[in-house]
Amino acid sequence: MPGSPLPNIVAIDLGAESCRVSLLQWEGQEPRIELIHRFSNAPLAGGESLFWDFDRILAETEKGLLRSARAAAAPIASIGVDGWAVDYVRVNEEGLPLGPPFCYRDPRTEATMPEMEERCSRAELYALSGAQPLRINTVYQLMADARAGVPDSTPWINLPEYLLTRLGGRAVAEYTNATHTGLVDIHNRSWSPEIFRRCGLDIEAAPELVATGTEVGQPGKLSAGGGAFRDTRLIATACHDTASAVAAIPLDGDDWAYISSGTWSLVGTLLDAPVATPEACAAGFTNQGAAGNRICFHKNVNGMWLLKQTMEQLCPGDLQWPMAELVAAAEALPSPDALLDVDEPDLLLPGTMASRINAQRISRGLAPLPENAAAMPQFASLIFHGLAARYAEVLRNAERLTGKSIRRVAIVGGGSLNRFLNRLTGQATGLEVFCGVAESSTIGNFAIQLATLEGNPNAPKRIAHWAHILTALRQC
Repeated sequence: MPGSPLPNIVAIDLGAESCRVSLLQWEGQEPRIELIHRFSNAPLAGGESLFWDFDRILAETEKGLLRSARAAAAPIASIGVDGWAVDYVRVNEEGLPLGPPFCYRDPRTEATMPEMEERCSRAELYALSGAQPLRINTVYQLMADARAGVPDSTPWINLPEYLLTRLGGRAVAEYTNATHTGLVDIHNRSWSPEIFRRCGLDIEAAPELVATGTEVGQPGKLSAGGGAFRDTRLIATACHDTASAVAAIPLDGDDWAYISSGTWSLVGTLLDAPVATPEACAAGFTNQGAAGNRICFHKNVNGMWLLKQTMEQLCPGDLQWPMAELVAAAEALPSPDALLDVDEPDLLLPGTMASRINAQRISRGLAPLPENAAAMPQFASLIFHGLAARYAEVLRNAERLTGKSIRRVAIVGGGSLNRFLNRLTGQATGLEVFCGVAESSTIGNFAIQLATLEGNPNAPKRIAHWAHILTALRQC
């Protein structure tokens, strides 16, 4: 790539609520990113089960790719995919699905938790995989398949990588996404024979585990795009969307943390080696793969989902508040009389969120807030102050568990647009706060592709170099 024109590339970002196909082109040395196609996504009910309509996801993605071909001024050099973790497709010998993939919210894994505890305790599993033992993890889903009579030898592929296979690539498990299965030995970054054995699963059914930035083939099934895809390379970027979002942060040094702020908040820091101690497990931290063979050490905290759920209860139909107006109205209010515990278990459940918040207040001897649309700024203020305080607590725990001294925090994702929450976060943490972009997963996806195309597929400094060119952080 040195000395040649900068390449046009496509990033596909699969989300549990919406998916995007974006095109990167260049005007000289200046990047121009265009959202080519966005489409909604949601699990479908089938009897008592929840599934993903992957045929629709594939059809809409191909529609976005063909639109990209028409919009591109030059052939497309590469395509990368990132998305949510843990879900997968079971495939036959031809690589075709045996059925629609289950959604991680499906209740079928509830029965596998006690079975797993008999085979491998939470403490043992965490020490091996570094991943928090959550029932949504792929390992529990595969065990549920076995209980349903699916042969353990049936191959499976996680969804972002499966999309790459449907476009023409070979079947792989990319490192960052694989770590969310709960089946990777986090210390040597390979499938763990011990975990597979303890869980009664067949390691031969797992796809080849590859490093971030691995080329997996060419999109031979996109002939309708004309010559735009003739020499296109399919790249397994950081296939987990959070890993891509963190890859979009072009900060150097070892004194910074991140908050991937959206429906949920992932709060943590990058490490060179995992911290899979009993203390880290008890504190709720997980070790997940990051680009450059690093570790995303973070904790899942509630997020903008709280606000969305509250608005759904209080502002039905035409009563919806525009977000910018709601944030401004919340900022104009005095600080709340008490902090909201945003991670109270009852606030992790869907529905009647305003009533759940008031129940917490009443239990503490505080007056409930009015449950009407006019009170939305009060609820928003309560949520934002509570989130900022929780972020500060989690980051202090991250410092204690890792021994790092954190001085800066980068906020990426949709929450990075919330200036009020960002200011509160700076005040609560005492850290210098930088803001990225809302579509940070797409930026990280692009940055990893560009590093791969220049011959540095998993080099942190080159990924950060391209992330800086695509979007410079700004101080909030």
